Amino acid sequence: MENQNKQGSALAGKRVILLGGSSGFGLATAKAAAAEGAKVVIVSSNQQRVNQAIQQLPAGSEGYAIDLSKEANIKDFFEKAGAFDHLVYTAAENISLNNLSETVIDNARQFFGLRYWSALAAVKYGAPHINPGGSVCLTGGIAGLRPGKGWTIASSICGAMEGLTRALAVELAPIRVNSVVPGVVRTNLWDSLPEADREGLYKNVGDALLVKRVGEAEEIALAFLYLMKQQFGTGQNMVIDGGASLV
Repeated sequence: MENQNKQGSALAGKRVILLGGSSGFGLATAKAAAAEGAKVVIVSSNQQRVNQAIQQLPAGSEGYAIDLSKEANIKDFFEKAGAFDHLVYTAAENISLNNLSETVIDNARQFFGLRYWSALAAVKYGAPHINPGGSVCLTGGIAGLRPGKGWTIASSICGAMEGLTRALAVELAPIRVNSVVPGVVRTNLWDSLPEADREGLYKNVGDALLVKRVGEAEEIALAFLYLMKQQFGTGQNMVIDGGASLV
């Protein structure tokens, strides 16, 4: 039955490249895509995490350690990667939350590097190699719709990703370009917080949500899979937030 499900999936035999695929949303999406028969290629800046992730994926999966903060590295990777079907970009560093009065603007600029500029570079250099019927999936965040105090920079990045998604969908058509807009999800994104603070965040945010809990990476992965598999939607920012935008 498992083999039949793989053969019947729209992802069976498709090559999926995931930048930021060694942890969090990226790894969860790599696992889910591989389970449906896709050939996955994960890319991350950390060799140890790439090695650990590859051990959790089927034989034949590929993994590369590349500093994604460098445009030249991204260009070189796609020149060597060859043709593929779907590009998923989830790479992100842990972001610091500060009130505007405490924000050092030169430091704040750096948060756009990996999350925005490297995503733009990945699409620029990856899109020419995407097979007909393929897609690009980017990552935003609910802070663009419902920012909290101290989220000025994070919200700005999320809003930029939503606009970028729509613009790229127009420019790159018929390649489909969409993004996933997650709410608070239990991933290593929050590892910069002390454990007690992190668990407190999960509880406080979760209790306020309509679903009464924060999300899991595997749930966000389902959104990425849907956006890859469907063939009609493009320029869309799919919100998966447990109801955060409504409360």
